[in-house]
Amino acid sequence: MKRSPTHEFEKFKRVVCLDFFVHTLLKDILQFSTQGFDMATVSPALDTHGHTDDHSHAHHEQSFIAKYVFSLDHKIIGIQFLMTTLIMLMVGGALALAVRWQLAFPWENMPIVGQLFGLFRSEGGQISPEFYTMLFTMHASVMIFLVIIPILAGAFGNFLIPLQIGTDDMAFPVLNMLSYWFMWPAIVCFGCSFFVAGGTAGPGNGWTSYPLLSDLPQAAPGSGAPQTFWLLGLTLVGISSMMGSVNYLTTIINMRAPGMTLFRMPLTIWSMFITAILQAFALPVLTAAGFMLLFDRLNSILPTDIHSVFFIPANIIVNNAAPTVGGGQPLLWQHLFWFYSHPAVYIMLLPAMGMVSDMLACMSRKPVFGYKPMVYSMAAIAGLGFIVWGHHMFTSGMNPALGMTFMTSTMMIALPSAIKVFNWIGTIWGGDLKFNAVMLNCSGFVAMFIVGGLSGIFMAAVPVDIYFHDTYFIVAHFHYILFGTTLFGVFAAIQFWFPKMFGREMNDTVQKWHFALSFIGFNCTFFPMHLLGIAGMPRRYADPYLHGYLEHLLPMNRFITVSAIVMGFAQFLLLGNFFYSIFRGKKVGRNPWNANGLEWTAPSPPGHGNFDIAPVVYRGPYEYSSPEAEAIGQDYILQTVPHVKGVSKLARH
Repeated sequence: MKRSPTHEFEKFKRVVCLDFFVHTLLKDILQFSTQGFDMATVSPALDTHGHTDDHSHAHHEQSFIAKYVFSLDHKIIGIQFLMTTLIMLMVGGALALAVRWQLAFPWENMPIVGQLFGLFRSEGGQISPEFYTMLFTMHASVMIFLVIIPILAGAFGNFLIPLQIGTDDMAFPVLNMLSYWFMWPAIVCFGCSFFVAGGTAGPGNGWTSYPLLSDLPQAAPGSGAPQTFWLLGLTLVGISSMMGSVNYLTTIINMRAPGMTLFRMPLTIWSMFITAILQAFALPVLTAAGFMLLFDRLNSILPTDIHSVFFIPANIIVNNAAPTVGGGQPLLWQHLFWFYSHPAVYIMLLPAMGMVSDMLACMSRKPVFGYKPMVYSMAAIAGLGFIVWGHHMFTSGMNPALGMTFMTSTMMIALPSAIKVFNWIGTIWGGDLKFNAVMLNCSGFVAMFIVGGLSGIFMAAVPVDIYFHDTYFIVAHFHYILFGTTLFGVFAAIQFWFPKMFGREMNDTVQKWHFALSFIGFNCTFFPMHLLGIAGMPRRYADPYLHGYLEHLLPMNRFITVSAIVMGFAQFLLLGNFFYSIFRGKKVGRNPWNANGLEWTAPSPPGHGNFDIAPVVYRGPYEYSSPEAEAIGQDYILQTVPHVKGVSKLARH
């Protein structure tokens, strides 16, 4: 007998209510059980949700060291990455402010800080030229290798991947732990590079470390031991990232929950998946280049006359030293470095793109506009990223035909990028917008990506790039892409997934103030740099005003420095709100945002195994404001709620 739509609708309501009842009941049982005895004693099935595999590494009572320091739990490891990178963010920001001080007030004593810590005593309290080159080198190195890459792929990748695909942990928990702990030797090596030369000069070759400055110890004050420690730190960061890449790929491919097909995965997972592929293919090239450079420098590291000459040409005299013996190519380093480092731009950008897509859908109460085109555009950006590295080398001397090829392929990246921008705008358009700090930061992400992307088109053209290369126009462009875009996405993600991490929520008013000061400070800092670049102000000069044609730019640089100080101190609002809310924030339930991803069906914070019962996926990741949802009086449906025939038809009537 054919059942009526009304009967099917009643059945659908019963399914939804039963799903809610079961999750609520299990939550109460879990809360009760943790007060008196171990959860595994109550129900091993609940604790392992049906798994009897190697992931049962935390069923017994663990010591503090095993649980929170050398943890095998992906959630703890993700939070460890997050805490570490927030600290390194402040370190990198402090280095940036020191750079800005020198450009705004060249050769003047640094107030308060210089006197308090006795900095630069040997230079009369001034920043020396050698120290200035170390400042901008280490600022970029810290921000790129110790902040942006690990906070996106490390912190949020670790925390979210198992939760969003419905599994209990990463495929290789021990490898996951090692991926975090390899960061600390890297941090130590970067830190040692500050001080091994007596604190007067660290590695001063820029974060790109072009030979011969980075290859010959006699080339510059920081080219000896500081450069060696920098290279070791870079290698360790690469090993850490490769461990994460292998883990992410294996976990996403093999450990998705029943029903979680590829095109039911949230865009956050797609972005992490594509990022892991980028890391797997690009990192070996950088690692090989790093070892080649270390072998070139072997006689400066060990007491031996044996070393390679991969990047050292013959008969080069540097600082009155003996002519070099070799036959290598300095440009080879640039090719190898940028073959990794341009995909690295998307390693830093793609995870933020995916997370912002998830958050915009939730805050607009609409499905993501063009879900599949968003997936394909991320894949296209990643693929094109491997064939555009030459646009960093237009001024190095290049066959015009090859330059035209790199120029065309670079401009093509604008196409999938434009798809993403218009789809984000389409997601927002006509939505029931929630004007909280998450939404504001996501909107800031989109705006900064547009500005950074448009300025990138200028550098794609060979004739324009030859003029702009190594001017402050480049500094403005990559800060809009790598700092403004990614960090506004990170600011939104921290607040959005904070309840899932700690079971509490951050203060939204404080986050709005943090957004306003950061957004205004960022644009007042970096937008005028486009004008500095057009005026011809070069990068990496400790005192550009020695050139008379740049003297009139000093007031603009002072305005930029004041804006940077405002933006820097605004981050204390984020840190204060973050750490205060961990202990004193308002407690929340499983799904404070009324989102529909799998992570919101788990307790807040999730225990070992993540889920009360093994999830089964029946729906896509963005079912907001659908007729079925409206039929039961809400504007979202969880991915774990089965479809019931006839409900959509009835809801439309």
